[in-house]
Amino acid sequence: MAFSVRACAAFAAAFFALADGSAASETVGTLPDSSRLVAIGGSITEIVYALGEEKRLIARDTTSVYPPAALTLPDIGYMRQLSPEGVLSVGPSAVIALEGSGPREAIDVLRKASVPFLEVPERFDGDGILVKIRTVGAALGVTEKAEALAKTVAADLDAAGKATASIGARKRVMFLLGAQGGKLLASGSGTAADGVIRLAGAVNAVEGYEGYKPITDEAVIAAAPDVILIMDRGGGEPDPSAGILANPAIASTPAGRAKRLVRMDAAYLLGFGPRTAAAVRDLAAQLYGDQVLR
Repeated sequence: MAFSVRACAAFAAAFFALADGSAASETVGTLPDSSRLVAIGGSITEIVYALGEEKRLIARDTTSVYPPAALTLPDIGYMRQLSPEGVLSVGPSAVIALEGSGPREAIDVLRKASVPFLEVPERFDGDGILVKIRTVGAALGVTEKAEALAKTVAADLDAAGKATASIGARKRVMFLLGAQGGKLLASGSGTAADGVIRLAGAVNAVEGYEGYKPITDEAVIAAAPDVILIMDRGGGEPDPSAGILANPAIASTPAGRAKRLVRMDAAYLLGFGPRTAAAVRDLAAQLYGDQVLR
């Protein structure tokens, strides 16, 4: 029952960082040359495509799996295990990376390189998505396109929120990232999973800690989730659903007894990019069925 943590973005204090490592102001200027752009972070790549600026891209990281056309770009590695040499080897004129990229030593080297480097803040809510869109748009010098996209995404997110607004009893959802040392890894607060659960009109069943951490059997039972939520990473990975539901602690919960488990594409569910409103609606439909307003 091993899942990858790679689809989950880290959370941290949000800031913009430029090539010299200094904090940027709230207004991000246009990169001097973004004709050969490396995008690091799935949502960054999706935003570049959604802006119609994909012609600038020369490489992407491993988490950038959508749209399918992005898979034809060279892969410079997993966003949390970057090699500065690997990033710079493709000859970029600029690098835009999602907050949480690393390791920190690699990011420090990239900031000091001659190639402009922009780190985009990550927040797991609707406003955070709009900030990402506007930041990337400003960096590429296409602010009008970015405002149009942000307006569309904001309207979609608002509609998704209204679709569950009238629901009374909220589902308690436990997101499981995987297993470590024989214990389940569950999402607490401050994660992409926590954010998307809330946007879908549900409640994170796990309280008391931040991030993804091992959870005891007793805590699983006490959390009493109505639904278990997991990622589908694709690539022919075996479906772990049966094994999860057979876990004795899970089997003792309302979700286990009712065999309520939802499995969704990792990048779609946790990406917090242009497709998030659609993911929220799909998750809400899985949780609430006909109670979701169409």
